[in-house]
Amino acid sequence: MAKYRGGRSSKSDKRKAQPGGFKAGLWLWAKRIVVGGIFIAILGGIGVFTSVYFAAQSMPSFTSLKQSQNGQTILVRARDGSEIVELGPSYGQWVDARDIPQVMKDAMVSVEDHRFYSHFGVDPVGLARAVYNATLEDRQVSATSTISQQLARNIFLNSNRTLDRKLREAVLAMALEWNFSKDQILELYLNKVYFGGGAYGIDSASRKFFSHAANELSLEEAAIIAGLVKAPSRYSPTADIDAAVSRANVVIGQMVRYGDLDPAVARQVDVDAVNLREDMGQNSIRYFTDWALPQLDLLLPNSVGFEPIEVWTTIDVGMQRAATTAVQSNVPDEAQGAMVSLDRDGAVLALVGGTDYVTSNYNRATDALRQPGSSFKLFVYLAALEAGYTPDDRVQDVPVTINGWSPRNSGGNYAGEIDVRTAFAYSKNSVAAQLGNEVGFSNVASMARRFGITSQISTYPSMVLGSSEVRLIDMARAFAAVSAGGQSVEPYGIVKVTTADGEEIYRHQQARSYRLVPDYVAAGITDLLQTAVATGTGRAAQIGRPVAGKTGTTNTNRDGYFVGFSSGITTGVWMGRDDNERVAGLQGGTAPARAFAAFMRYAVRDRPEEEFDTDLQLPQWQLEPDDEFYMGEEDDYYYYIDDQGNLVEPGRTRSPRDDGFDVEGEGSNVRRDPLDPRGLENSNQRPGTVSPDSNQQKPPPAASDDFLERATGQDVPGDQPRQRQSSDDLLTERRY
Repeated sequence: MAKYRGGRSSKSDKRKAQPGGFKAGLWLWAKRIVVGGIFIAILGGIGVFTSVYFAAQSMPSFTSLKQSQNGQTILVRARDGSEIVELGPSYGQWVDARDIPQVMKDAMVSVEDHRFYSHFGVDPVGLARAVYNATLEDRQVSATSTISQQLARNIFLNSNRTLDRKLREAVLAMALEWNFSKDQILELYLNKVYFGGGAYGIDSASRKFFSHAANELSLEEAAIIAGLVKAPSRYSPTADIDAAVSRANVVIGQMVRYGDLDPAVARQVDVDAVNLREDMGQNSIRYFTDWALPQLDLLLPNSVGFEPIEVWTTIDVGMQRAATTAVQSNVPDEAQGAMVSLDRDGAVLALVGGTDYVTSNYNRATDALRQPGSSFKLFVYLAALEAGYTPDDRVQDVPVTINGWSPRNSGGNYAGEIDVRTAFAYSKNSVAAQLGNEVGFSNVASMARRFGITSQISTYPSMVLGSSEVRLIDMARAFAAVSAGGQSVEPYGIVKVTTADGEEIYRHQQARSYRLVPDYVAAGITDLLQTAVATGTGRAAQIGRPVAGKTGTTNTNRDGYFVGFSSGITTGVWMGRDDNERVAGLQGGTAPARAFAAFMRYAVRDRPEEEFDTDLQLPQWQLEPDDEFYMGEEDDYYYYIDDQGNLVEPGRTRSPRDDGFDVEGEGSNVRRDPLDPRGLENSNQRPGTVSPDSNQQKPPPAASDDFLERATGQDVPGDQPRQRQSSDDLLTERRY
């Protein structure tokens, strides 16, 4: 029995001791977890310390970090020196900590990291609160980065939202705190953080939005800038002033909340009263900068590098606005428009490449190849005047067929016998075709090339009506050369380039001007162009002072052109659809001419009225068809043109092909004397037909090299024979 009791007693004792043993086990495991946690924390601390230590040791110096600015800032100025646009990353001037207004420091710290002065790069309190809130709300942890973390990310990392990047950001933030003081970190941050619109740093932002340096920032302006960091594009004052003001008021409230601003002062703050810098021409001006600024690669020396530069351009801000308004107000629905305006020396005063740069940045003024229609007749009549025609000569406006091609006049009407001036003013297609055939279609192409057309030009008969595609800026250049009396004009947009300190590193040198046609030819074509506006198809381009110009309309109204000049300013306008579809009612004499007039009234308002020189002082060979003309006096303006439109060297033996019509029937390649009894006027031959006796007409010999140099403004080798050029050579000879 005793043994039994003892057995029962032993079991009872074990049952009584069991609770105490369970507690001991729990305590043991708790101790193990705590010890393990401490051990892991120590290891983690050692790891973090090691990472921070090595990051701090390898971190660049404060001076190096100040200079770590990538990319070039280009400040573009108008012809009057005003700032019109700033491109590329802009860092402004570096502002030392002692020069940063205290309101700027307080505003930034209050809204971005109010415990900045108490943490060690990472804010444990803020992180714990973020984790707690995320646990309650069942969403992802999204703690706001400290100023030190933001600086580390801006300098060393990207913006990827990954755990690895966040860990490295934290380590680098603590390394920054290890190496630099709080004032140095804040100085780096305020000079490098992005504020939108390409502006990095408070000085760049201050100049962009308020037109003054950062050390002059007011409380209201500092609040606006501080509010941009969270979302630069959303709160930009140039994009949404209401959103910017609302965000700035939040910043003011944060400053009051954390003791950086007296509530009484805050009640007097009026953010709405801040004067913002006017953003001039940010839209259409980009068409001009897209054309002009790539030229810097050729204009500037390689030594410039990435230092900030200022580009002084030829653009007139007022004219640019007027050009933009003129295009947008007159362009037909669903169509595009372009305009380019040149001063008498080739300076680009205004350039609009489309109705809206934001919608489409394709530059139709400089890049688009479109048919110019009858505005191309400029070169047909230039060739005819050079060949001996005058504005008063009689021509036949009758149906004609050339190599199977039968051009028709607009409306299908023919006037019979009229003078050249009337034929041009009313854009008679029949007469242009006959003149082109007589002087040679290749000579017309050569004349276009001579006046600056850089695109491919065909020599098919229809080319006289503008079937070859051209660039608007090239057409404006050609008409500007006529305005200059037949002297060449080279468009340019950059006057000079300076460093940010004002050191000049480039200045435009005026291109050598050379004579394209004699004075009497320039006077004759100006007479025709003036008549076209006064009484012809370009009447809508009248502006109350002398205007010379030409309309152009392509088949089925796909393109509308007007190019003209007045008081030394030449302007070209194109309108049409990008998909080359028909535009109902579009003609060069309607919307394009009206846009020209609207712009030119503004452009010439401060310029004196100028009468055109249309007095034709014809050379002797046109006035007196005597033997001296056929003996080839050197003072005569004369030179041979081959079938490719090139000068023929003096003394070259000419082939039968040179002496008359070519096998394609393009016409004689020599000048016609209108009073020559062997000419068309005194024969039974009708313009536009091929005479069987044409090969018997003997032109005078070519002029000497000295005369050619005087006549064309170009050097001609004296002893070495000049090489003939193919049309392909001419096509690629001049690019700009």
